[in-house]
Amino acid sequence: MNWLKEAIDYGVIGLLIVMSVIAVGVALERKAFYRKIDVLSYKDKKELELALTRKLHIIATVGSNAPYIGLLGTVLGIMLTFSTMGQHGFVDASKIMVGLALALKATAVGLVVAIPAVTIYNFLVRQAKETMLAWEVHHGRERS
Repeated sequence: MNWLKEAIDYGVIGLLIVMSVIAVGVALERKAFYRKIDVLSYKDKKELELALTRKLHIIATVGSNAPYIGLLGTVLGIMLTFSTMGQHGFVDASKIMVGLALALKATAVGLVVAIPAVTIYNFLVRQAKETMLAWEVHHGRERS
C-alpha cells in the first residue's frame, strides 16, 4: 500500500497544483484581455459577450472540481491508514497520524486551489458584465 501514499502525494496533490497553475494562467490572460479590449470595436453584443467569457469555464471547472479531487485524496489517505492498521494487527498511533495527516493535506490543498479559483471567476464574470453594460450604454440600446 506504499504506492497509495505516492499516488496521494504526487498524483492527487500534483494534479491540484497543475489545475491551480492553469486557472491562474487563464485568469491572467483574461485580465490582460479585459484591460486592452476596445468595447467600441464590437458592433454586436453577442460577439462581445463571446469574447469576454471565453475560457472562463476553465476557471469555473477548476474551482468546482478541486474540492472533489482533494476529497479523493482524503479517502485514499484514510484507506491507507486503515490498511496500515489492518496489516500490523494493532493500533500504532504514529502510523495512524501519518495516514490522517496525508488525508488532511489533500483536503487542504483542494480547498486552497478551489477558493481562489471561485473568487477569481466571480471577479472576472463581474468585470465582463460591467464591460457589456458599458457597451450597452454607449450604443444606447440593447442589441442582440
